Amino acid sequence: YMLSFNHFNFNVLDLDRSLAFYKQALGLTPVREKEAEDQSFKLVYLADAANSPFQLELTWLRDRKEPYNLGECEFHLAFTADDFQAMYEKHKAMGCICFENPAMGIYFISDPDGYWIEIVPAKG
Repeated sequence: YMLSFNHFNFNVLDLDRSLAFYKQALGLTPVREKEAEDQSFKLVYLADAANSPFQLELTWLRDRKEPYNLGECEFHLAFTADDFQAMYEKHKAMGCICFENPAMGIYFISDPDGYWIEIVPAKG
């Protein structure tokens, strides 16, 4: 048997705000959606510009009002940047960089709900 990664989920409080952030910060765009018949939840799957098979699923729950408890936030997604410096400057201007590790040549951004996303340079 063989398995391949399909998607990872982040629950979000404000779907429009999150969709705008992921488009601006990472160029991710919706590729499919699912909404409950009673509108109690909505799922939006995002894909990258390279059309990788892996997707990010954003889940919005209508009745959720309080922020999600992310614990110690000891988990993250990682993206490879083909132009690391340009991406760094973009994220710096957006004010979303939450941690930098120059010794490892990486940094992290934080989305509107506090999820961390690692940005790594393409191997040259």
